[in-house]
Amino acid sequence: MGVLGIGGIFFRAQDPDALSKWYKDHLHVGAGCSGDGGDDPSDWFWRVQAGPVVFAPFKATTDYFPADKQHMLNLRVDGIDDMIASLTAAGIAVETRAEWDAPETGRFARIHDPEGNPIELWQPPA
Repeated sequence: MGVLGIGGIFFRAQDPDALSKWYKDHLHVGAGCSGDGGDDPSDWFWRVQAGPVVFAPFKATTDYFPADKQHMLNLRVDGIDDMIASLTAAGIAVETRAEWDAPETGRFARIHDPEGNPIELWQPPA
């Protein structure tokens, strides 16, 4: 008996429908999306690929993400350069820093959704 993985991520939104559409359009996350490249809009859940998941409470004083936010969503990605280019082309500000990237941990980029929620994009090392 034990936990098998994360079953869902739930958070409040001013406009849940618009925010769900933004996540689906720009990050391919949410209902009807599939980590294996398929896309069945009849699904009410998101099918993800197996891989590492970090579950880590941070000190209340951390500066790793904005002080006015209680969480930061970290999404494991493949092809981070293409994703950054796509987000930038869509007018979404993307922040990268050389010091965030390391061969042992991978590459990182940060964005915010339309409601200001911080999102870290993480491409684990090959």
